[in-house]
Amino acid sequence: MPPAVFTLTANLLAETTFILPAAPALGHTQRATTASFQVGGKGLNVAKMLARLGTPALALAAAGGSTGQECRNWAASQLWRIELSHTTTPTRAGLVVRGPDPATATETTFLGPDAPLCSEAFAALAARVDAAPPETIVALCGSVPGWASPAATSLRTALARRADTGHLVVDTYGPPLAELAARPAGLIKINADEFAALAGCAPDPAARAAVIQAFVRRSPTKVWIVSDGPGPVHLVRADHPVLTLNPPVVHEVSATGSGDVLLAALLHARLTLGCDWPEALAYALPLASANASHPGIAEFDLPGMELAAPTPGPKLNS
Repeated sequence: MPPAVFTLTANLLAETTFILPAAPALGHTQRATTASFQVGGKGLNVAKMLARLGTPALALAAAGGSTGQECRNWAASQLWRIELSHTTTPTRAGLVVRGPDPATATETTFLGPDAPLCSEAFAALAARVDAAPPETIVALCGSVPGWASPAATSLRTALARRADTGHLVVDTYGPPLAELAARPAGLIKINADEFAALAGCAPDPAARAAVIQAFVRRSPTKVWIVSDGPGPVHLVRADHPVLTLNPPVVHEVSATGSGDVLLAALLHARLTLGCDWPEALAYALPLASANASHPGIAEFDLPGMELAAPTPGPKLNS
């Protein structure tokens, strides 16, 4: 079965996790008891969760340098589909540090400098987007260093074409979000801070839904989901009342990747379960909260949350 979703990650992370015998203390030498390696990137997280839920997905990214080779070795060991193009830019490195008990340990993440892809890597990703079947959803996930550079022109053009068909999902920020928000994408899913930066205002949470609704009425993208960590999540669609839902309250262990799990569950609910948008959001929120209550990303036990009677087959942008 061909992938229903291509996820696109333009800022891959070669990430090492250190587990310390006690909570980290700045100013002191820290000696880890265990270490592990994983590859980070929002699009990879989304594809991993989609695969767990049963929606075919392919994660597209690019890797380079010695850190990139570590990423390739890791990707080859995964049971879900990852395709890494070559870039001359070394893949950025990252470090996660936490204590031994995930329930109580504070997690600290260190991210290396952003690493813009070379023009050949941007072109390779653009070619994969253009070659995807027309019905395939392409999800742009995370930041795109170098977005405004000439090197990225090919990818910007390919994503604009996909957005104009309604088969692009946008989960990014900064210049890519500003540019793609002017296109009729199928969905824009961002957090409250990213919306504030895009709209040029930071509304009080009580007024946020109305401000987003007014913004969406002027936007060619007619479906927006704006989250706020453990706070309310707004589903805003043109010509519909705003739907605001609260995620389940959980003991947060690591919120990293919960937005990616939310997006994956939304797409699974829409494309595989056939849910409408309110049903999809209600389905997705408990999964995102479950991710936040566990260490790791998309590695929690899947609870029995399948909807009993999904509605038949709407399109993503219906």
